[in-house]
Amino acid sequence: MSIELPEPLDVIAVGAHPDDLEIAVGGTLARLVQQGYRVGMVDLTDGEPTPGSPGPEVRLAEAGEAARILGVAVRKTLDLPNRRLFDTFEARVALAKIFRLYRPKLVLGIAQKTPLASPDHEVAVHITDAAVFYSRLSKWETQFDGLPVHTVSKQLWYPLGFGNLQIPPVAGHFVVDISETLSIKLESIRAYKTQFPPTKERLFRTVEGQNRYLGGCAGFDAGELLYASTTLGTGDLMGWMGLELAQGKSQK
Repeated sequence: MSIELPEPLDVIAVGAHPDDLEIAVGGTLARLVQQGYRVGMVDLTDGEPTPGSPGPEVRLAEAGEAARILGVAVRKTLDLPNRRLFDTFEARVALAKIFRLYRPKLVLGIAQKTPLASPDHEVAVHITDAAVFYSRLSKWETQFDGLPVHTVSKQLWYPLGFGNLQIPPVAGHFVVDISETLSIKLESIRAYKTQFPPTKERLFRTVEGQNRYLGGCAGFDAGELLYASTTLGTGDLMGWMGLELAQGKSQK
């Protein structure tokens, strides 16, 4: 029996909790939407319980509003436990099912652990990496409810947290220009009124300051840092560097 699949997504970004993605790559996701790509967000947990929130229904409503602000096509929350998130077979399969269902070309995931913050973030690294691999494995249909095999073409990682300036061992890192979407990013974070009341206004100054610093390093007004899992390369050196063809010269 064939399964009716939804319209595919170009990009899926994965976080451990609602608000992880907004803080880390909200500007990038909003920019991709502006450029016409279909973008999805996946939260491994609902982030509950958490101080300040009256319950999961409120946190999920905030996540829905944040997704609306960013303009993403799909947001999914998996039924995995906040504070007790572990890299289990069941967790890997649950996320891999999302990849098989929506068939993204690109997956964005958390890059590394966040000292003094939730250990769920580091666990999410392993779950996401494994799910990308599981998504393409054949002869395993019974584990995936008959969903077809899907190979994710590219995977990128994003840093989450502000206390560590070290770049993890990666094949390459780069900055995405979010000059046009920084305000949208900040608005999406503000959708989490239970998590970021006026007493936490410093977070917004920190996020904006970091994004403006990263952008400035790359010649933009604001930017977000991403890490590549494979070596970066180009067949168009000048175009990759943003340099135009000299007037009157023909390209060979």
